[in-house]
Amino acid sequence: MADKKATRQGYGDGLVELGKKYENVLVLEGDLGHATGTFTFRKAFPERHIEAGIAEQNLIGMAVGLSKVGYVPFATSFAVFSAGRAFEIVRNAAAYSRANIKIVGSHSGVTPAGDGGTHQCVEDIGAMRAIPNMTILSPCDYEQAKVLVEAAYHIDGPVYMRTSREPMPIVTAPGQAVEIGKAQQLREGNDLCIVSTGVMTPLAMEAAEVLAAEDLQAAVLNIHTIKPLDTAAIAQVTQACGGRLLVCEECNRMGGIGEAIAYDLLGGPLVRMAHVAIQDRFGQSGQSAEVLGEYGITVDNIVSKAKSLF
Repeated sequence: MADKKATRQGYGDGLVELGKKYENVLVLEGDLGHATGTFTFRKAFPERHIEAGIAEQNLIGMAVGLSKVGYVPFATSFAVFSAGRAFEIVRNAAAYSRANIKIVGSHSGVTPAGDGGTHQCVEDIGAMRAIPNMTILSPCDYEQAKVLVEAAYHIDGPVYMRTSREPMPIVTAPGQAVEIGKAQQLREGNDLCIVSTGVMTPLAMEAAEVLAAEDLQAAVLNIHTIKPLDTAAIAQVTQACGGRLLVCEECNRMGGIGEAIAYDLLGGPLVRMAHVAIQDRFGQSGQSAEVLGEYGITVDNIVSKAKSLF
C-alpha cells in the first residue's frame, strides 16, 4: 500500500481509456477540470469536452439532452455542486426520466480540507440515495476509480460517482474486476467485519493490520456500490464474525451507508454495530491531517471503534 493517488486522478485517467474505446463518450465540466481530473480527457479529446462554466444546473441539463441523442455524458463538478446546487435538475431531468448520464462529484467529504465547510460535501450520499433510479458508486482507490468509470458507462441510466481530493494508498490491483451491487471482500477475518467505502477502505485495511498485531482478525468489505447496497453479503460476513460490525464512511452519519445497513439488518440475527462517520457537522478549514483527525477519519479511530465491539 505504498503508492498514494487520489480517486479523482483515477477518474480522469479512466475517462481517457474509456474515450479511446467509445466515441460516444462526452465530458462536461464546470470550470474545475484541473481539480476534478477531467483535464486529461480534454487534452486527449478536445472535441468531446464541453466547458459549461460555473453553471452546474445547466451542465446537468445539457448532459441529459445529449444523452437523448445517443451520447454518454460524464457531467463533472465538485460534489457540493453536483449533488447540491444541481439537485433539482438531477432529480427531475436526469433521474425522473432515467437519462443515461453519469454525474461525478469530486472533492467529496472533508478531504478538501483547505476549502472549508462550504465546499466539503458531507451530505451527497444521503441526497443521492434518496433519489429513485439512481445508482451510486464510490471507488476506494485510484485503480478502482478507473474500473468504475467503465462500469458506469455500461449502466443504462443515471449514475452518481463520488471521488476524493486526498491521495490514499492503493489497495486494489490494476483492472481488478468488480460487480455492480456486490460487496468486495478485500480481507478475510472471523473476529469482526469492517464495512467501508471510498477513502475509508485504505484506512480500514491499515486498521485491520494493526488489529491483527493484537490478535484480532478483521474481515474488510469494500462497498464500491452504495446503491444498490449488498446487505446480504454484509449480513453473512458479520454473522461469520460473531455479529460484530463496524461501518466506516467519510460522510454525515445521517443518510449514509451506516443507516442503510442498520435498517436492512433490522429483524435479522443480533448485530453489535459501531460506526465511524462525520457526526452531523459541517466541515471546516485546516491542514489535511488536522481536519481528518478532527472528524475521526483516521486509522486510530477505526481501531478504537473496532475494539469497542469486544
